[in-house]
Amino acid sequence: MAFGADELRVLRRALAHALHPTPLPEEDVQDCLRLAGAVDEAVSEAGRLRAFLLADLARYREALPGSLSGYLELLQDALAAGYDPRPDDLAALRALRAGPVAAALLERCQVLAERSVRARLAGRAVPATAPAPRSRLLALPGGLAAAKEPERPKEPARPATPGRPATPGERPMPKPSEVFPPRRRPAPAPPPEERAVS
Repeated sequence: MAFGADELRVLRRALAHALHPTPLPEEDVQDCLRLAGAVDEAVSEAGRLRAFLLADLARYREALPGSLSGYLELLQDALAAGYDPRPDDLAALRALRAGPVAAALLERCQVLAERSVRARLAGRAVPATAPAPRSRLLALPGGLAAAKEPERPKEPARPATPGRPATPGERPMPKPSEVFPPRRRPAPAPPPEERAVS
C-alpha cells in the first residue's frame, strides 16, 4: 500500500499525537478518520482483488491445456506472493510436466506443499495467502494535490488570420477548389500525318 504526500502528513500528525498526546483540532480528527476510511477501503479492495485472482487461477486451471501459458504465468505470480499450491495445482502440473516451465513449477510446488503439510502436522498455523496483484501500484508524488495540472503561463493571443479558425488544433475548412480540383481539358489530338506516295 502506498500513500501520497497528503496521507503521509495526516499519518505523521497521528503518530506524533500518539507519541505525545495533546488535544487535536477538529480538522486533524476529520483527516485521521478520512485516512482510516481510505485504508479500510484499500484493504477490502485488496481482498476482493485476491479473491478475483484466485478465481482467475482456478478458471485457467480448468481450461487446461488450452490456457497453458496463462496458467503457468498466474501460478508463478501466485507462488511469488506466497500462495500455497493446492492438490488441483499439483495434479495439473503433473499432467503438464513435459514442458520445462511446468516441470520446474511442479518441483517448486511439491516443495512448498510438503512444507505446508509439515507445518500443519506440527500444529503451526499456515497463513492463508493469495496472489498479490500482477502490477504494483505506485503513489503519485504529492498525493491528490499533484493530480491537478499546474497552471501554465498563458501565451499571448495571436490575431486571427482571415479564413483560419481562431482556436488552435482545428483544421481550416478546405475550399471547394482544393477538394475538387478543376478538370484539365484534354489536349487536342495531333493532326494525322500525310505521307507522300512516291
